[in-house]
Amino acid sequence: MQFLNVPTIVVKTPLGLENVAAARILEILPNVKVKPRPQGFMGLVLVYSETPIEDSRKIKAEVPEAEKVIPALKVVRADINEIAEAASEVAKDKISSNETFAVRTVRRGKHSFTSIDVNVKAGAKVKEVTGASVNLSFPDKIVAIEIIGEYALISVLPGSEEYKKLRPGKKPVITYLRKISLVQMPYLGPLDAAYNMGVRIGREAQTFEVKELIIAPIGLTPADQLATFIRGVREGIESRFKIQRKTYGREVHRVPVYVQDLYQLVRDRFKEPIIVFEPEGEPIIKVKDKIKEIFENRKNKRVNILVGSRVGIPSGIYRFATLILDIAPGVTISTDLAAASAITALITVLEGED
Repeated sequence: MQFLNVPTIVVKTPLGLENVAAARILEILPNVKVKPRPQGFMGLVLVYSETPIEDSRKIKAEVPEAEKVIPALKVVRADINEIAEAASEVAKDKISSNETFAVRTVRRGKHSFTSIDVNVKAGAKVKEVTGASVNLSFPDKIVAIEIIGEYALISVLPGSEEYKKLRPGKKPVITYLRKISLVQMPYLGPLDAAYNMGVRIGREAQTFEVKELIIAPIGLTPADQLATFIRGVREGIESRFKIQRKTYGREVHRVPVYVQDLYQLVRDRFKEPIIVFEPEGEPIIKVKDKIKEIFENRKNKRVNILVGSRVGIPSGIYRFATLILDIAPGVTISTDLAAASAITALITVLEGED
């Protein structure tokens, strides 16, 4: 059987699954040639196909190990001038003047130019022939340029194929989260258990970047157990904070930690919204309108969320609560999941459509 001399489909896989994906592609497309880990490049399978558009659809439909499937509309030498010219030729019939585009180049191997050089030169040529505008964040079309050694594969993909954590239509929830004062009763008991529970709760609080975390004991409390729990909380916050600073493309809010007796806190904040999470409360979905009203009211700079521990929130506090909510009727949420479950439930309601 005769095969093409140049690859026409780029398949990207999780690291270590290149051979699995290649074998599966051969099962559904026996008339193609595959090359997993070409030149040692991990997470990559090259497919040599005479019908790349059609075969790409089959790969997408039947090979879940294929995270991205890019059919080449043109294959040229890895020369920056040839790449830019080919990109303009491909884009001419695929991108209209009223659309936006972005050039995304991934370069593998040694070349006399960088990926940014290619983006700039190819982008200028595409803009010249199409009259389209550049939108690097949320383009209608993507000019995908995959450079692998001596070859460059050029394609045009819908902008919707770029999965992004935040895109138009998805509202950031940080505005809501920064209103939340998470009031957590401490987990007391054996010191190792108190510490480990503190770490988990600290990581949860920092994950959501709430306004503040209040550790709220009741009455006389063993000092060693409380101190150990707080140490775990602070270490949990710090470990999560370090990860967020490395991965987020924005400034991260480090959650401050305070200690106040639960009853005194309720007295101190009786004019503010107080939401108690306990099984005696209403199912959260039934009071979604009230929850939205509380969080969207600009006068409410702080919303207090009360979460129990090995024992629940004392029932006497219920009388001072704005709302008493049940996250999952009939299910008791464990201490290490309670805060995260409560906040997630609130976010789900606040982000839901009316």
